[in-house]
Amino acid sequence: MRNPEQPGLSLMAGVRLCQLSKRIGRNLVVDGLTLEVADGEFMVLLGPSGCGKTTTLRIIAGLEAASAGEVYIGQRRVTEVEPKDRNIAMVFQSYALYPHMTVRENIAFGLRLRGLARAAIEQRMRETADLLGLAAKLDRRPAELSGGERQRVALGRAIVREPAVFLMDEPLSNLDAKLRAQTRVEIVRLHRRLGATFIYVTHDQVEAMSMADRVAVMNAGRLQQVGAAREIYERPVNRFVAQFIGAPPMNFIDGMLADEGGGRVTFCSAGLSFALSGLPAARLSDEGGREVTLGLRPEDLAVDDAASMQTAPGAGFKARVDWIEALGPEQHLFVSAAGHSLVVRAGREVALHAGDEVLVRPDLQRVHLFDRATGAAIV
Repeated sequence: MRNPEQPGLSLMAGVRLCQLSKRIGRNLVVDGLTLEVADGEFMVLLGPSGCGKTTTLRIIAGLEAASAGEVYIGQRRVTEVEPKDRNIAMVFQSYALYPHMTVRENIAFGLRLRGLARAAIEQRMRETADLLGLAAKLDRRPAELSGGERQRVALGRAIVREPAVFLMDEPLSNLDAKLRAQTRVEIVRLHRRLGATFIYVTHDQVEAMSMADRVAVMNAGRLQQVGAAREIYERPVNRFVAQFIGAPPMNFIDGMLADEGGGRVTFCSAGLSFALSGLPAARLSDEGGREVTLGLRPEDLAVDDAASMQTAPGAGFKARVDWIEALGPEQHLFVSAAGHSLVVRAGREVALHAGDEVLVRPDLQRVHLFDRATGAAIV
């Protein structure tokens, strides 16, 4: 992934975390986290507030000490190494720019502290400004810049140091929605041009799914699943990951499996039952009586009008439309069926209104099943 022809860049390095833990008082904020980030990879740490992702990033940076475990950057163990000696650069949620300094001075500030020659500082600063499209803004101060431009200056201050690893803590959360989308693209392009190792923290699944080479999902201080965005979306390892990834989130129905014999397995819930067929049934032939939670993504449910209930009996179940969220190219239908609330993703051509009765047809080849007690995925 590294671009060896990019001028001014030092060799990059991967990051390895081994059984990393952090205890604050009685709370285990990070719990035995083991993770390897490849050289040049864009890794996103994703999870809800308080899951330990920012604490993990700060431990990598050396801003917090681990209670247990090891941190490696490249082949070097840096667990007790001072932040300034780890060869990393961090971009924070707040831009942390010096308001009295120009763009030029903000980008070059770290190099001046390191005592580099003036000519070398000027060359690196200009290369970085050109890379980020800031060449025309060098004499402006932060107050004269847009939010996106201020974020690019913060990125420039990190890039100019030529670190081994870039660490980013919710860098887009202060931007409006349009600017966030634009800056996401800029950061991905920047990563590709630099070929550097990026570790990026966010609670925003859209950022994670659209930017990462791999996503590490965290909850309650523990690593839940690591993989490419599509892999995590299509094959979540537990109910937490399934619910956290996806918008709207996955629909869940609690119920029980019934073995009908002959390789036929039925999912039974209050007022609803589905005959599972294909691969899921083959895996579940000995699971009769097991309490499970069935999951279906909103796009794996289709709707037809009430007339279809007469022409296609048994192809789905009857539901009532409670509310419709129109989003231009698609719409989300919030429906009720036998006491269950579900969300269906439909195209804009589907013409329905609140109060309409519909036939909901699930794609049972794309069903997810989770153990109700542990939340672990069964299929």
